[in-house]
Amino acid sequence: MQNAIYLASASPRRKELLTQLGIEFSQFSVDADESQFENESPIAYVERLARLKAQSGVAMGYHDRPVLGSDTVVVIDNQALGKPTDKADFIATLKRLSGRTHQVLTAIAFASTERVISQVVTTDVTFKSLSNEELDAYWQSGEPQDKAGGYGIQGLGGRFVTHISGSYFAVVGLPLYECEKLLSEF
Repeated sequence: MQNAIYLASASPRRKELLTQLGIEFSQFSVDADESQFENESPIAYVERLARLKAQSGVAMGYHDRPVLGSDTVVVIDNQALGKPTDKADFIATLKRLSGRTHQVLTAIAFASTERVISQVVTTDVTFKSLSNEELDAYWQSGEPQDKAGGYGIQGLGGRFVTHISGSYFAVVGLPLYECEKLLSEF
């Protein structure tokens, strides 16, 4: 196994992906204000959150090995889309994504008491045109409620994707290649 790290995330998807790299890690969650600043670009927003999560882990006392923070946002028309607040918000969000290409930005950051480094990975994802029946059935599945942009590519939402250009793993929540590369630079 490679050097041990901390994962500052409660995400089961990130835990599963990090396991694939063969990196020994301990996982914990951080409580961070994830509000987007006024006039903050989606790329600056997602990178700030990844850095904040990693640095929060260090501040919590996890500083004997690197702390990995990560965040993912779905972006369309240069607007970051959060998790749906209710069914109406979910429907409105997926109607915006329907038949179009959007971006998924995933930022990763490693922090210690001495420094923090980060990277943002951008992936283009194209959806087929979605019917009201498909949207209703997907909402009823329970999957979209806790997903940025209202869908999970690794689950039932994957059936809406017609094309992807970039890192599939970044869309799931942790870009494997970039994560391993950034850790080796750290």
